[in-house]
Amino acid sequence: MIRAGIKSEISLSTGEWIILDIGFANRSASCGLLMNRESPVDLQFNEAKKRILRFISNSTKPVNLVIEAPLSVAFDLKGNPKGRSVEKQGSKTRYWYSGLGCSVMVAALYLVKAITEIATNAEVRLFEGFVSFKESGKKSIHSRDVELLREVIENPNQYSQAIIEPEALKMTSSDTLQNAFLVVGIDAGIPPLIIRNG
Repeated sequence: MIRAGIKSEISLSTGEWIILDIGFANRSASCGLLMNRESPVDLQFNEAKKRILRFISNSTKPVNLVIEAPLSVAFDLKGNPKGRSVEKQGSKTRYWYSGLGCSVMVAALYLVKAITEIATNAEVRLFEGFVSFKESGKKSIHSRDVELLREVIENPNQYSQAIIEPEALKMTSSDTLQNAFLVVGIDAGIPPLIIRNG
């Protein structure tokens, strides 16, 4: 079973933890992967996917999966894509429906679809990670991004403002939020978002 996690489950004590800074590149190690308290590793997409599927297949505890990609989407009253509240900072935007956000969301679709097809008794709980708005010209370091997200999971009370409830993702009350995986027939709900500035 795969479902959206809830804020109270953001704690190391609630099960196993996988944190993935997902990428979708042909040759480069575009994914940062961190499992429980292990050191992070940089991997290509397919290797990261294989390790995650194996981990979930073998787990006897709930698996909390943080994916640094849009796991929910927003639409305006006319049904057009609209940014979520966390995707705008001053004049900068990182909307889910354009550029890199759209690319990593597609990668997440392929991963989550693969998770639904494996044999496992483990419950998988989804959480969205968002490490963005880096200083101009600063390159993303995948292993550092997953460590930033783990800091919140290790100390959720200290980082309570870094945990965004689903309803707070709307820019206006008339916006409609949906799970990003509905497009492939998976309704896992809308997970909370863990946000860090890189």
